[in-house]
Amino acid sequence: VQLQASGGGLVQPGGSLRLSCESPTHSFNTYPLGWLRQVPGGGREEVAAISWNGLKTPYGDFVKGRSTISRDNANQTLYLQMNDLKPEDTAIYYCARGAGWPPKWRYWGQGTQVTVSS
Repeated sequence: VQLQASGGGLVQPGGSLRLSCESPTHSFNTYPLGWLRQVPGGGREEVAAISWNGLKTPYGDFVKGRSTISRDNANQTLYLQMNDLKPEDTAIYYCARGAGWPPKWRYWGQGTQVTVSS
């Protein structure tokens, strides 16, 4: 399963980033997708998830109100718009594909580094 995340980088506190994840599979629109993140020495935590039809979008409390997850099934791409970024958002962000609801994450890609620093 190919999950290629991109869009990370260095941003100042209060800034914004839009992460993208391409996953060219014929069954893209049948699976729940999500974004996970991992800080050095820490475990992976779920940032946001989205159901196959986009109608369910739960968020982690630490990004609620600051981030928006979306998906474009026609172009097989997942997005995460992050606003008002904080230094504690610094992490590697992974896009993931799950099964069931709430999703159990089965696959994730290489990840993209997000660094929030002045």
